[in-house]
Amino acid sequence: MEEGPALSDVSIKKPLLAALRGERQAVPPIWLMRQAGRYLPEYRALRAERGGFLALATDPEAAAEVTLQPIRRFGFDGAILFSDILMVPWALGQELSFGPGEGPRLSPPLVDGLWQQLQGAPEMLGPIYETVRRVAAALPPAVTLLGFAGSPWTVATYMVAGQGSKDQAEARALAYRDPVAFASLIEVIEVCTFEYLLEQIDAGAEAIQLFDSWAGSLSPAQFEQWVIAPTARLVQRLHAARPGTPVICFPKGAGAKLPAYARETGADAIGLDETVDPVWADAVLPPGMPVQGNLDPLALLAGGEALEQGIDRVLAAFPERPHVFNLGHGIGQFTPIEHVEALLARVGRSF
Repeated sequence: MEEGPALSDVSIKKPLLAALRGERQAVPPIWLMRQAGRYLPEYRALRAERGGFLALATDPEAAAEVTLQPIRRFGFDGAILFSDILMVPWALGQELSFGPGEGPRLSPPLVDGLWQQLQGAPEMLGPIYETVRRVAAALPPAVTLLGFAGSPWTVATYMVAGQGSKDQAEARALAYRDPVAFASLIEVIEVCTFEYLLEQIDAGAEAIQLFDSWAGSLSPAQFEQWVIAPTARLVQRLHAARPGTPVICFPKGAGAKLPAYARETGADAIGLDETVDPVWADAVLPPGMPVQGNLDPLALLAGGEALEQGIDRVLAAFPERPHVFNLGHGIGQFTPIEHVEALLARVGRSF
């Protein structure tokens, strides 16, 4: 595959893609994690019409519409595929459900790590790729299309426990008790995730984000083994297969382990959660590495002076580094539309 266009060409047409490739923008490009979702009335209306989350996410027409909704309303620089990080375990053979008022559930839980009992069906991911193709064809020329997946550790925590948990105790215990079984599970997740992301890129995704939502629960040694090492292998394979496609890595809760993560994973850009001091991150991350983040979603929910001060702190933290403005985690469902509009105006973006 050929390398992407020159940075100067991309910066004119796609500010977000240029920033992820290392070119600092005068006004930082912006998108928001979970920007397509429940805080938007148009999303709520479509979900009521089409049914539950899984039905919506596997309907290419509906999922493409949801992906495009925040672009039409706000004019963000990036559109992220409307989907979920648990599509990989679903394709590997676990049953996936989203009950009313509760988080996602996977069945059966792999408490012993023995994924071989599952009957995988990778063709189930076909509708996701069709969604990417539809969005790529419909986006304005300046908007970058982001694909995504969960990082192996975070996906494994759900597969082992069958659901989300506060401290990921089931997966951590399995990793200590039977590291061979756990390593086997991580490996099968890596392989499926690589193929999943490759198909997203080939369908039109121009950059990729890896979400490691539960990276913060591990000891330093486990973090190195189960977060950094699998992510590094995955990033290396993506770079080799599709050079020029930036990979954003988002290790939520990494804290002091963030510099090692940035150096060792080979990430093109690092996503910062809201607990990270952006001034510290600018000082300790590799020079020139693009960063993304990291406004507290609750500051956006609060609005007013708290929002303005939070935005200004993030903007001031990266005087020379390529920066993509984003939240430190997903936007909350009760966030007022006018607060998002105020955010865009403060960052210097029109909508």
